Amino acid sequence: MHILIRLLINAAALWAATRLVPGISFTGDWRLLFVVALVFGVLNASVRPVLWFMTLPLLLVTLGLFTFVLNALMLWLTGAVSDALGLGFHVDGFGTAFLGALVVSIVSFLLSLFVASTRHDERDRA
Repeated sequence: MHILIRLLINAAALWAATRLVPGISFTGDWRLLFVVALVFGVLNASVRPVLWFMTLPLLLVTLGLFTFVLNALMLWLTGAVSDALGLGFHVDGFGTAFLGALVVSIVSFLLSLFVASTRHDERDRA
């Protein structure tokens, strides 16, 4: 169930990025956005730890601020893979990916807080 919730949150965050950031576009059926969210999740689970380890010195020197660059790279890579798979999700460049990653991070964070608070409310009632 947790994976399905994460998939929905990622899909909503990616949709918000397509609406708020010029240069990020999605031209497909809304169901394909869930596939794009799945691609995003798989890349974050597989590629991101490798990049995180490789850039650990930069992460330490920048006190973690390089994480924003890693987030942008993950969104940019998602756009490239989605283009290759014909999913209709496109990111124009790194600057666009940087802004989009900020939007995706903020929306994901807020939706995760909402989901966590509703799950805690359900536990309190039981």
